[in-house]
Amino acid sequence: MLLITRRTGETVRIPESSLVAGKVVPAAPARRRGPAAGFEELARATARAWQPVESEPLGEWTLRAADGFTRRANSVLPLGDPGMPLDDALARVRAWYEQRGLPPYVQAATGAEGTQERLCAALEERGWRRDVTAEVRIGALAPVGDLEAGADVRLSRSVDGAWLRRYNRSGTPGPAVLHVLGSGPSVWFASVPGAGGVPAAIGRCVVDGRWAGFMAVEVDPAFRRQGLGTAVMAALARRALEEGASAAWLQVESDNGGALALYEGMGFAVHHLYHHFRSPEAGT
Repeated sequence: MLLITRRTGETVRIPESSLVAGKVVPAAPARRRGPAAGFEELARATARAWQPVESEPLGEWTLRAADGFTRRANSVLPLGDPGMPLDDALARVRAWYEQRGLPPYVQAATGAEGTQERLCAALEERGWRRDVTAEVRIGALAPVGDLEAGADVRLSRSVDGAWLRRYNRSGTPGPAVLHVLGSGPSVWFASVPGAGGVPAAIGRCVVDGRWAGFMAVEVDPAFRRQGLGTAVMAALARRALEEGASAAWLQVESDNGGALALYEGMGFAVHHLYHHFRSPEAGT
């Protein structure tokens, strides 16, 4: 059997005997153009890179929970019709999260497809408020891999205690944190050695078909403006290119000026914004 990867990232198997002819498609010129992406393709890729501990379908919506670790893993992903009137669906959402001791959140987007825009408006009409807004940015992967990276960046398939000490500063992470960080089709962790056994910089990348998603890029404040964030992303990008990815995405909160400047310089452009809407019954 032959394994074929389509442009969408979907993989299919075909009998080798059915192959009449084949050739190597030159990838480099195409990789350097900014990628085109539909909202749903990108939303599903970002979700696969940050998977919850528990999920449940509600029509075409997905309810997600991970013991409260990040809103992304503890919110509804509404990619379609919930299969019932909106008010009934939101009542189901509130009940599901309340059973788990979590505030109900719905993750919805603006600058995307019309159904998402309408859902945002409907939530606001019902008193759901935006807690956080983040930008989803995309760009060509090869230029990131070409960036100069003089730092000693170490890559690993698994997260270790040192990486977590840079990422999680509030104590020992629980099982839900480890589950979410380790989830995804092909996960890589990067670190730059620092003082006292704590890395000077870290990052995470998930390779998924044509996409490489960058997350958790953090630099020790004492080592900022030394190119360590760029070095981490470049090392991860080169590994993703080796696995066949050609396009990149990342998520960054709209008020993170330093990160926005870094990603702008790498050629990442805004694809859409997503917002976490919190139920008015959830309190503060």
